[in-house]
Amino acid sequence: MNRSDLFSTTANDGQQPLAARLRPTSLEQCLGQDHILGPDKPLRRMLEQGLVHSMILWGPPGVGKTTLARLVATFCDARFESLSAVLAGVKEVRAAVDLARMEREQTGRKTILFVDEIHRFNKSQQDAFLPHVEEGLLTFIGATTENPSFELNNAFLSRLRVYTLKPLDHTSLTALLQRALTDREQGLGKLELTVAPEVMDMLVKAADGDGRRALNFLEIASDLSVDGTVSASDIQPILSSPRRFDKQGDIWYEQKSAFHKSVRGSSPDGAIYWMVRMIDGGMDPLIIVRRLVAIASEDIGNADPRALEITLNAWQAFERLGAPEGYMAIAQAAIYCACAPKSNAVYRALQQATEDVQGNPSYEVPLHLRNAPTKLLKELGHKAEYRYAHDEENAYAAGECYFPEEMEPVEYYNPCERGLEGKIKEKLQWLKDLDQASSVRRRR
Repeated sequence: MNRSDLFSTTANDGQQPLAARLRPTSLEQCLGQDHILGPDKPLRRMLEQGLVHSMILWGPPGVGKTTLARLVATFCDARFESLSAVLAGVKEVRAAVDLARMEREQTGRKTILFVDEIHRFNKSQQDAFLPHVEEGLLTFIGATTENPSFELNNAFLSRLRVYTLKPLDHTSLTALLQRALTDREQGLGKLELTVAPEVMDMLVKAADGDGRRALNFLEIASDLSVDGTVSASDIQPILSSPRRFDKQGDIWYEQKSAFHKSVRGSSPDGAIYWMVRMIDGGMDPLIIVRRLVAIASEDIGNADPRALEITLNAWQAFERLGAPEGYMAIAQAAIYCACAPKSNAVYRALQQATEDVQGNPSYEVPLHLRNAPTKLLKELGHKAEYRYAHDEENAYAAGECYFPEEMEPVEYYNPCERGLEGKIKEKLQWLKDLDQASSVRRRR
């Protein structure tokens, strides 16, 4: 056997993973993306007409982003050039551009440059594509698991159309595994494996929307099978992979958002579900409890001040107990916050006051609100005419003003009528009535 035989594609075919061997070669074999590839969908119509434009394929791992990019090149009879942003840099990009220019000059064919994990390129590296996409030398297709709005230059993104790919559902994953079991050319059909429905269901659930993961599980299971039967005991040890959860990525923020919105929306069931999802995916539980502390002030506030105390106690309890016992304290706090009366009056007051402070001059403190610890400051009028609230009727200096002289008083805090804030609202209205009736009224 000579050197070319050792490194030929044919010699390596048998060593390819099952997922690579079963890569779809037609749109009909693409599963789970009917929203963009179904009949009469724009992307499918474009491909059937042999047209192509630069695009971003955004979706989780194992849903067919690379496959779709290759199919685009096939439909458009274009040369396919592939780079990985993990390994490539500007040098590799320039080399790909040179090859594309040579291809156009010699054959007139288009070049599709596919860049996997484009979000790993920094802003300046992304800029290297701009003139060539503008010129029409390259049709650019990028694949990413991260939100393009955050990871791509605006100038670059404006020249691309974004297509969102979805995780594969139960039906699609089952169909994919069935194809692998029956395909005698590229799949496992020659092994004539028997996989019970309940075992198939275990494989699908463990794949968690990732087709590549599903096929990898099945391939390992086929190696462990006895007498051509894949049993639950065979696959149980290989199904311990963590669920789809990208730390600091989109799923990270989306699940935290779902958790926060569940608590804010007074859904204890939704809150506990997303809490468990995040912990199951590997999120540090302290991140969850810190979010609960923020919720206690932002979404509950003075409607139930106990929420802040309970969330802080949950934080302390988890630090002392650790996992898994400490999860109970976080769950208790999450459910309490979800069931508590809601008010964002404190949050709104803080936001409005911040806007006023940042948008206005630094007004001086009125003399009557200043301290006068020295004789000189007293002579300058500090603390003059200050009314000590405890010496007033009802311990309230009716008609007093606590804002700068140049500024009209503002009602930042407007409590709701839920929970304790209902009582606070009544109290503030009573004080307001005292102000209106007071004969001693500083500027209002």
